[in-house]
Amino acid sequence: MFSGIVEEMGATKSLDRGLLGARATFLASTVLQDLQVGESISVSGTCLTVIEVGVQDFTVELSTETLRVTTLGSLKAGSPVNLERAMQLHARIGGHLVTGHVDGVGVIQHRHQDGNAIYFTIEAAEDILRYCIQKGSLTVDGISLTINDVSGKTLTVAIIPHTAQVTTIGLKQVGDRVNLETDLVGKYVERLLEMSGHVSSKPSPVIDRDYLQKHGLL
Repeated sequence: MFSGIVEEMGATKSLDRGLLGARATFLASTVLQDLQVGESISVSGTCLTVIEVGVQDFTVELSTETLRVTTLGSLKAGSPVNLERAMQLHARIGGHLVTGHVDGVGVIQHRHQDGNAIYFTIEAAEDILRYCIQKGSLTVDGISLTINDVSGKTLTVAIIPHTAQVTTIGLKQVGDRVNLETDLVGKYVERLLEMSGHVSSKPSPVIDRDYLQKHGLL
């Protein structure tokens, strides 16, 4: 479990893909303190297991599922990433409860400056937007953010100067893809209401060519 408060920006050292998945190594400093093999770490919002810890880097394994549903498969040497160690129960939760289980990938449609803040409009799938509400919480590349607006197929978030400086979000431009994780509480509430019969279950997806292309199966 994470809080969405990024500890540092690291850099991709290598990404080695194989038939059954991939291994990635990231350069870091702060998150290496007390980091142990077998622990969880959030890399741009994706919960991964540490398999090696070096003096200046750490290595994780990526499953084919992770490569399919997140942006990590497109990382290259030098690509910046947001890093956060697993949350400690005795620490303050500055953001919100984040699992690191990415719901899907969004695409930045618009970026503009307003005062000291940068506003991003992000296009997302319907099954992500259904859990997004104005003033609710959303994780974007591992960063806990407040949703300013939800309209049509998009949502908007505002980035303060500190967040833009210490995370990768300040580097993002129109057309860039980002990992999205919606608020865990909303998912549980919906499931409980479904089980009690107060709301209908999600409709089964139509498995057509568009669906297969969206999920990287074509």
